Amino acid sequence: MGSPDHDPSAGDLLLTARDIRQLAEEAGIRPSKQRGQNFVMDPNTVRTIVGRADVAEGRAVLEVGPGLGSLTLGLLETGADVAAVELDRGLAELLPLTLRARGVAEDRFRLVHDDALRITELPELPRTGAPTVLVANLPYNVATPILLTILERFESIRSALVMVQSEVVDRLTAGPGSRTYGGPSVKAAWYGRAVNAGRISRHIFWPVPHVDSALVELVRYDEPLGGPEEREQVFAVVDAAFAQRRKTLRAALASWAGSAVRSEEILRAAGIDPGVRGETLGIEQFRAIARASGGIT
Repeated sequence: MGSPDHDPSAGDLLLTARDIRQLAEEAGIRPSKQRGQNFVMDPNTVRTIVGRADVAEGRAVLEVGPGLGSLTLGLLETGADVAAVELDRGLAELLPLTLRARGVAEDRFRLVHDDALRITELPELPRTGAPTVLVANLPYNVATPILLTILERFESIRSALVMVQSEVVDRLTAGPGSRTYGGPSVKAAWYGRAVNAGRISRHIFWPVPHVDSALVELVRYDEPLGGPEEREQVFAVVDAAFAQRRKTLRAALASWAGSAVRSEEILRAAGIDPGVRGETLGIEQFRAIARASGGIT
């Protein structure tokens, strides 16, 4: 199965809006609101995303939620190889057939039918090895957990360019003191620098969502801030600080520290005023709190 009348020798792999609707109709597929599925319908937008991600011949790309294959084909068109993770059984069964119908060699693509929040290893691509970049149109309802989980589990992923709800981009890229700054902002900053890479029109999706979308780009630091143990400790502080964000840190961290008195001791040892709120602190200050608690050597 694949879009009709396609000639692989023509060189244009991308799906048109007509192709996408026909593929879905033939397979009996309807976008699932429960899974946050909104399929990209515009080839120009696909090429813009792929270009911004700097995907090229010889790169191995991880894609989460490939759907009907719009972005997958855009990545493959550059000469890169793709490992994709798809939870939806119908889509997982259809995508390899679509790629084959459009002349994509089998050694350039690997599909994992699983939940991206559960996977613990990535497939090696025969030509290019382990994926080094994440490029995806992430489901709106789980976009932040998927991005942070992949960055946590797979150090081979050195950069990410993902399309998500624009409000999520605002949260991931916010700095201390911003109205949108919160736990996801700090956790993203643990791995690298996140930037807003541009807005995406809601009208290039099927179905058209009720919210705007945007691209967020994150490039890992050359050297990690710390190991898994420190990350776990720091993220525990972050979670406690933002669970009750209107409270001062002395009060917000009381349960985490064991008491408000101990919380204040730790904060003063870290050089932080116990009367400030978590939304005023950057990643280095959260690291200082974790270290001052004695949990990290």
